[in-house]
Amino acid sequence: MNSIELASRRAFLGQAFSAGAFVLGVRLAPEAFAGAPAPMQGVRDAAFQPSVYLGIEPDGTVKIVAHRSEMGTGIRSVLPMIAADELDADWKRVHVEQAIGDAKYGSQNTDGSCSIRDFYDALRQAGAGARMMLEGAAAAKWNVPASECRARNHQVVHTPSNRMIGYGELVSSAASQPVPKKEDLRFKSPSEYRYIGKDVPMIDRDDICAGRGTFGIDTQVPGMVYASIERSPVLGGKLKSYDDSAARKVRGVSQVVTLEGFTPPHLFKALGGVAVIADNTWSAMQGRKQLKVEWTPGENAAYESDAYKASLLETVRKPQKAARNVGDVDAEFAKGGAIHEAEYYVPMLSHAPMEPPAAVADVKDGRAEIWAATQNPQAVQDTVAAALGIDKKNVICHVTLLGGGFGRKSKPDYVAEAALLSKSLGKPVKVAWSREEDIQFDYFHAVAAMYLKASTDAKGRPTAWLQRSAFPSIGSTFNAAATTGQGFELAMGWTDVPFDIPNHRAENGPAKHHVRIGWLRSVANIYHAFGVHSFADELAKKAGRDEVEYLLDLIGAPRRIDLRAQGVNYPNYGKPIDQYPVDTARLRRVIELAAEKSGWAKKKPGAGRALGIAAHRSFLSYVATVVEVEVDDRGRIRIPRVDVAVDAGLVIHPDRVKSQFEGGAVFGASIALMSEITAAGGAIQQSNFHDYPVARINEAPMETHVHIVQSNEPPAGVGEPGVPPIPPAICNAIAAATGKRVRDLPLRKHFRV
Repeated sequence: MNSIELASRRAFLGQAFSAGAFVLGVRLAPEAFAGAPAPMQGVRDAAFQPSVYLGIEPDGTVKIVAHRSEMGTGIRSVLPMIAADELDADWKRVHVEQAIGDAKYGSQNTDGSCSIRDFYDALRQAGAGARMMLEGAAAAKWNVPASECRARNHQVVHTPSNRMIGYGELVSSAASQPVPKKEDLRFKSPSEYRYIGKDVPMIDRDDICAGRGTFGIDTQVPGMVYASIERSPVLGGKLKSYDDSAARKVRGVSQVVTLEGFTPPHLFKALGGVAVIADNTWSAMQGRKQLKVEWTPGENAAYESDAYKASLLETVRKPQKAARNVGDVDAEFAKGGAIHEAEYYVPMLSHAPMEPPAAVADVKDGRAEIWAATQNPQAVQDTVAAALGIDKKNVICHVTLLGGGFGRKSKPDYVAEAALLSKSLGKPVKVAWSREEDIQFDYFHAVAAMYLKASTDAKGRPTAWLQRSAFPSIGSTFNAAATTGQGFELAMGWTDVPFDIPNHRAENGPAKHHVRIGWLRSVANIYHAFGVHSFADELAKKAGRDEVEYLLDLIGAPRRIDLRAQGVNYPNYGKPIDQYPVDTARLRRVIELAAEKSGWAKKKPGAGRALGIAAHRSFLSYVATVVEVEVDDRGRIRIPRVDVAVDAGLVIHPDRVKSQFEGGAVFGASIALMSEITAAGGAIQQSNFHDYPVARINEAPMETHVHIVQSNEPPAGVGEPGVPPIPPAICNAIAAATGKRVRDLPLRKHFRV
């Protein structure tokens, strides 16, 4: 249960508040992070202190600590907006302070589209609690009932007399007011909101647009040197020998040092290698190119993408362990009748954020001060402390702006590199990865193979549905022996398929990892949605039925699905199932809305042009996407229009939501059209955007229209749910336009992009 507490400046770590500030913190119960992925487990088990902080200075400035990382989503603005609204603060007088890494903030892992849903209530409580204490202080000053005092735009007003007093004047007396209990808080009604549901300017907007924002790659500290690291091209390879004579001759290079390799599991440890140290990044990189290094590659040198693909497909053709089982699939198949089977394949993917990983570390006297573009400063603390053998309390992590993340920058291996080098050299060290390093040494999104089979009745509706998948698991990052999908991975679009089918089984088979596997924007939903929604579309076309009508029929009547009653290990993205149920009425609604807004009923396939649809629940949001595709007589693909309907519950900032789904359409189009990472001899073959392309302006969707369902349901995720429906919707449209069904991505293997 959440509770509000007064927080003294002495008890607060950092310099966010002055000695005279009135500061409130809201304690967030550890249960809020139950079911969290492995990187958050340490946070969940920590001794919790207040997780969000709000303070008011004597000059009236409202300070709100942003404990999450800003990487273009607007979260450093949107979270404080919630507290500022309940406080009825003047947004122009709100100052947002970026938090360092510290367990007292609860989880700081800006991953999983969970920032709003995890902290919405706590921030409302902080704002409402401070407002009520200010109103109480004004009432005491005027000797009137508190019920006659109302906070309005940074002032408390005595409503009968219209007397007013500013927040700053009430700071000292407000701090002596009793702290409201959670059950006594008075929250605003939606009609009273000033910021929630409005397009408030981002606090970082002007600095970012003007080039004044400080990203990880911009960080400078006195006495800093620069490092560029040569790593084994094969995961787990060992350094055999190196010759640095040519590297040392490069102007600006000062020395060459080695970094010890990791011992499994690799977690977020430094990969190890040979580091060239210089007085600027360019010299360090040029010196590294002159190194002559020999490696003992190890067992992963046998990794070949084509052979691995074949092995995954062979796995899914055979029975595997069931993760969900409804009815009796085998008995239904044994009856004979119409059977449809298909195999799907999604290749390995790289995050490729515009800003490659970058960090600065200054290690001395048993302490480490870090400046990093990180999505998870607490993981930085854990990783650096383990690497250096010091207490995590002695690791101070400053969070810069991030030039994109997509999950890559929650894995602080690059920070560990900087810290280890700083300890070795006795001076601050900056590690800035090149684009080539970023792509070749990523925590890759898993390759996946899927097999689906259905028996259908006279109307083409499934009477039995079997699905099998195999992919190297994220679990291998934390346990080198892990080979099957983790519960949270399977619950991302595989064991939670919301179709009304009497006999339904989902299986998962083993797949050994040969590279580092990590989560990427929307995680396992990417390949699961591609397989499931491509197959559903195939069944609709095979039955000669309208795809929208068929999809609604497949989902069935509006209902709430109790997956746990079916024996499914369903963590529900870490939230209670009664608060965030699997609700097919909401999924049906976004399908109907997307079809309406796209003009589905009026646009029929013809002349190489058609619409495709897919609808998917992920991160507790419901999303339906209709994509219009053109394929010309030379096989060249264009995407004139995308319509996205989204029900993400209560929306705090509509413009930021739209931007995330617009970005999701481009991200998903890149995956569908062109993205593919392959390996030969264990080494990644791609190195930059020339051979790992992302959709450019002439390849991305020409128009993306985002249609937000107005809802009072609890807030859900928006950063990731826009991606999964895009690839299947594109392929479904291509099948309608050309008659050609693509089951293995990317599309550039089959068409011109």
